[in-house]
Amino acid sequence: MKKRPFGYEIRLRDNTIPEFDRRIERRLSALRGQYLDEAAFAQAVLNGDPLVYEVYEIHRPQKEGELLSGLSVVHPGLVGEEFYMTKGHYHEISDTAEVYYCLKGHGLLLMENEQGDTTAEEFRPGRVVYVVPGYAHRSVNLSLEEDLVTFFVYPGNAGHAYGAIEAAGFQKLVVRRNGTYELIQNRAWARKAPGIG
Repeated sequence: MKKRPFGYEIRLRDNTIPEFDRRIERRLSALRGQYLDEAAFAQAVLNGDPLVYEVYEIHRPQKEGELLSGLSVVHPGLVGEEFYMTKGHYHEISDTAEVYYCLKGHGLLLMENEQGDTTAEEFRPGRVVYVVPGYAHRSVNLSLEEDLVTFFVYPGNAGHAYGAIEAAGFQKLVVRRNGTYELIQNRAWARKAPGIG
């Protein structure tokens, strides 16, 4: 762990951080229960369980005053009509924000809070999305041809809470329609999300 100021390179030619401390690899099977078309999901897992996204992290102490940062790479693909996406999460300390800066590709940051408010912001190169405290967030790659690459920064003590999303998913789903995307209601969300809906 570095104790002095430092810098690092983001290598866009291969979408990596050469000096990363940890690489997380999520295959489709890690998103079980998140896709509407369960048959398409099961078939894709059987046909090789494709790599959906990767995260390259630069570690810092997980405490107040520190910032964690890294690179998220969501690959192109569909499960049924739904685009490849990240698992999505709340922060364990809900009063913490996060910043995303799009470096490459075209995507969407889907966000919602526990009161049921939902919103989405598009990712395009050069665009920043600020996630206010209390909102779960999920990156979605809207391209079927190129990776969605974003740089992220969040407080060192924020943590990740996946449980609510694993149980109920997101309120909205992002599907491919007429050559573009559309947000539709997740029919299962209201049944599963405790105390909401």
